[in-house]
Amino acid sequence: MSENGNQRQSDWRARFSRKNRYKQAKERLDKIIAFNPQDAEAYYARGVAKSELGDHQDAIADYDKAIALNPQDAEAYYARGIAKSELGDHQNAIADYDKAIELNPQYIEAYVNRGVVKSELGDHQGAIADYDKVIELNRQDAEIYYARGIAKSDLGDHQGAVADYDKVIEFNPQDAGAYYVRGIAKGDLEDHQGAIADYDKAIELDPQDAGAYYVRGLSKSDLGDHQSAIADYDKAIELNPQDAGAYHVRGIAKSDLGDRQGAVADYDKAIELNPQHIEAYVNRGVVKSSLGDRQGAIADYDRAIELAPKDAGIYYARGFAKRELGDHQGAIADFDKVIEFDPQDTDAYINRGLSKSDLGDHEGAMEDYDKAIELNA
Repeated sequence: MSENGNQRQSDWRARFSRKNRYKQAKERLDKIIAFNPQDAEAYYARGVAKSELGDHQDAIADYDKAIALNPQDAEAYYARGIAKSELGDHQNAIADYDKAIELNPQYIEAYVNRGVVKSELGDHQGAIADYDKVIELNRQDAEIYYARGIAKSDLGDHQGAVADYDKVIEFNPQDAGAYYVRGIAKGDLEDHQGAIADYDKAIELDPQDAGAYYVRGLSKSDLGDHQSAIADYDKAIELNPQDAGAYHVRGIAKSDLGDRQGAVADYDKAIELNPQHIEAYVNRGVVKSSLGDRQGAIADYDRAIELAPKDAGIYYARGFAKRELGDHQGAIADFDKVIEFDPQDTDAYINRGLSKSDLGDHEGAMEDYDKAIELNA
């Protein structure tokens, strides 16, 4: 078996690829198997050909046969794991990678692929353990540090992620993606200046990456530089005019600069592109309310609640808008809902108390004020 435990599969793929005749190779292997049904290598090779043709289910059947004929073939388990993963059967793919590693504890690619599948299943700690093993086995390449960095970020270990992305950049200083993800990790650590420096480099290396302009805009907004953030969102939209998120965050930046009409226009566009964009409805509602269009705000909150019926904050905003319109009964119903979701929300008790008072229910209002005081004590 080869050092990385994957050479045999690569050799078969290379043979097929050079001739670009996977179908012909499969037909040839059909004949070999018909002549000798006990040829484990032929089943394995036909499985590779079928996988390359996208027929993963039939490939698995061939790997099954190869394994039945040669149960010690780690590479057959590995190849079957890949095919199962392609079909979305991730748990059974892991079982095959487990077996491949049991048979060949130095099988680097099996650790890599098992780590990838574990990450896809949300087992980021397990994925990191696999990537650690690959690095321990002396697989010193950017790919593994990159994958481990992503898994660490997913676990909230942003400092550890930055260290891994540093290593990726050490291997390949021209990797725009590495600067991009390191910038995101730095942003999560509130190092917005460091994040911007990384996004600058990512953009220098790949000026057509709309996402890099988008995230650089976010970091600039976090630093209060909304005008420069808008310039980045403009560029992101120029490069990807269908990005609802870019219109949404540009709307937020415009709102922060007092350009409320411009903000509404951007929220309109975000909703046009993505009618399920909850935050765009909420933020448009907030701006409409600030412009005095409380009925329009309520309509936006209604839609947001349809999309997110358990979001207490939206009920609160709608309740406040109803209070402003004098619909105290409707406001009370919304504040009731806020309190149902979050019994510790003092503002909801205070505002419900104010609406009760406006309706003449002074005793109910006092009970709400008492509860707010109790929570704040």
